[in-house]
Amino acid sequence: MTSVRVLVAGDANLDVVLRGDVMPRFGQAEQLLTAADVVLGSSAGIVACGLARQGVEVDLSARVGDDLFGGEVLRLLTEHGVGIELVEKVDQSTGVSVILSMPDDRAILTHLGAMSSLDGAAVTRARRDQGATHLHAASMFLIPRYGRDLPTVLAQAKADGVTTSLDTNWDPAQRWEGVTECLPFVDIMFPNGPEVVAIARAAGGTGEDVFTAARELARFGPRVAVKDGPAGAILALPNGDVMRAPALEVDVVDTTGAGDSFDAGFIAAWCAGADDETALRRAVAAGSLSTRGAGGTAAQATREEIDAAVRTPERLAG
Repeated sequence: MTSVRVLVAGDANLDVVLRGDVMPRFGQAEQLLTAADVVLGSSAGIVACGLARQGVEVDLSARVGDDLFGGEVLRLLTEHGVGIELVEKVDQSTGVSVILSMPDDRAILTHLGAMSSLDGAAVTRARRDQGATHLHAASMFLIPRYGRDLPTVLAQAKADGVTTSLDTNWDPAQRWEGVTECLPFVDIMFPNGPEVVAIARAAGGTGEDVFTAARELARFGPRVAVKDGPAGAILALPNGDVMRAPALEVDVVDTTGAGDSFDAGFIAAWCAGADDETALRRAVAAGSLSTRGAGGTAAQATREEIDAAVRTPERLAG
């Protein structure tokens, strides 16, 4: 059996996570926070770290600047066990996100910087150089050039016998251009509740609710694993079946990156040969457990922690 080797492609940046009195008030009002952390951010970076935390061999295809933030991104990726040989340095500043985090919501302010220069040709070249068995594409609307290339990138991966997954993240323009073209070449799609409804409507469906929307998108070919917040997650299969897994009850510190940890949990299980229900339950456990710490990577679960959480889904202390 071929060993699993995953390439994650997309964004790479630091997150400045602020908690407490984070609702901005202009007029030079100074506000005191309860916590501030500088952590590894980005959907692609967090997924890659989540996979490495579970023992999966993983590399990241992304771009950073040759600056202080870029050096810290590479240091943190390496510290988490992610291969950085395919992260390119370019003559732009490294991207950064400021996250205003509240218990039930968050706002994100992002400077793209070097991330914006990534394109599909670089991702395909990296995948072939790495010898990946699975390609996970993240943040297609955050990086326009790379996003426009994704249908071709995913089609080439499938033609080369590589399995694929896609987490579009939210489209600020709300047009969802290119997603429908990607779907026939995607094995697993990872939207959240609002995203799956919006994408289904853009694809010509009704998108009445997450169940209906997930079924509508699954008809294009992928498994559609919907991250549904405190309700857990649902998985729609191309044959019309839908299953749900409840969330774990944990002491939440920060929800940043929980969806990306969910992606990593599903990919790690599915690529290792787990059935769909098992992959979904492990994904929910990975996403739930990741909320125990600040930022997206501080509390990501190991394979053993996920094993224990799946076997015993009672309340877990932080």
